[in-house]
Amino acid sequence: MALLCVCATLLLLLAAPSPPLYGSAAVLAGFIGGSLLLIVATAFGTYWMMSTTLRPVRAISGKLATIRPSNLSERVPLPSHDDEFRELARATNQALERAQAAIQEQLRFASDTSHDLRNPLAAMRTEIEESLMRREETDWAETADRLLDSVERLQELVSNLLEISRLDAGVVGHHDFLNLGVLVAGELDHRQSKVRVVRRFSSGVMVNGERIGLTRLLNNLMDNAERHARSTVRVTVEHRGDAAVLEVYDDGNGVPPEQREIIFERFARLQEARAKDAGGSGLGLPIARQIAEDHGGTLTVEDSPSGARFVARFPRPTALGSPDR
Repeated sequence: MALLCVCATLLLLLAAPSPPLYGSAAVLAGFIGGSLLLIVATAFGTYWMMSTTLRPVRAISGKLATIRPSNLSERVPLPSHDDEFRELARATNQALERAQAAIQEQLRFASDTSHDLRNPLAAMRTEIEESLMRREETDWAETADRLLDSVERLQELVSNLLEISRLDAGVVGHHDFLNLGVLVAGELDHRQSKVRVVRRFSSGVMVNGERIGLTRLLNNLMDNAERHARSTVRVTVEHRGDAAVLEVYDDGNGVPPEQREIIFERFARLQEARAKDAGGSGLGLPIARQIAEDHGGTLTVEDSPSGARFVARFPRPTALGSPDR
């Protein structure tokens, strides 16, 4: 642009009429010089303003480049001015906090998993070593029965871990319009329960869900209820307001109010649960809750005169499928 102005000035000087268009060559030269000065000042001001404005972005990107999985506790600096860049920095720090919490959760999960895997493996190794040391005295059929218990525990734990991995990865199966009462009744017909199971189903309770996931939720609740029930488990399927409700109630000792959320933490097991079933993994109820939440519902422990009452609520679908599915 400056070169263009100089060329224009020379052309005007060479082709200027008499008398000069701008009165004199000095006036024209002053005009051109002022224009050049204004252009230079504008360019410099624009560069300085953009550099100052984007300085917080450079600070944020520079800090992000130094953050590694091992130091996710660090945060990007917040700009002094309350503007869009400060909002960007705040959102970035929130994302880092979520990433840090997720990694810490994964580390705890890996630690708890390795501990639960070691226990049955150690028991199996001890049983085998003792049997080999007393080969002639060992009842191999009885030893096999004890080893089978540990193998079943490992199998259940691995199955739960695979289910958790699937849920954490966000793997969603095919959802259909399902009759919840029909689904629950079919599963209960195939169970060999150690206690009496009382059913109370309403007709036409429909949900939009994944058959395998809902079946896993029901079985986990039933396993927990049968483990703690004295004699009876009641299963209810009905509509309550805008929700389709599945309720599993046992007549055991119940869950203290202050521990109703703890039991949904992974690998968390109350003292009573450990006494009743030393081989449990503490993953059944967390998996059941995650399945309910993946279906847009909830799973909670609610008040009851005695025992534990687990209530799963699912949103009623806007369109109903075939009632016999």
